[in-house]
Amino acid sequence: MDITTFSALAEPHRLRIVELLLDGPLTVGDIADRLQLRQPQASKHLRVLLDAGLVEVHAEANRRNYKLRLEPFQQLDAWLETYRGVWDERLDALDLYLQKLRQKDIKPTGKP
Repeated sequence: MDITTFSALAEPHRLRIVELLLDGPLTVGDIADRLQLRQPQASKHLRVLLDAGLVEVHAEANRRNYKLRLEPFQQLDAWLETYRGVWDERLDALDLYLQKLRQKDIKPTGKP
């Protein structure tokens, strides 16, 4: 997994841009308006996402539409998949532990 992806997504505005783009392509102006940023700030964040390969840009007349690229997010999902089994095991173990604690707290009368 490329560290650039994590670096790009670690900044809150860039993560919010990615969330906005889940619904489809947007222009810099649209993104700036929705995030209440100045257009140069939005452009700066989009440049980082573009350099990280997370978005792509398509020019249509005098507009530049940004959209998410699927591949880096598929790679991120595949990387996370390697840890999901570990998380599931640990959460299952925690659930069993909590159940045992609850059983110990129950008095013989059946009341907690």
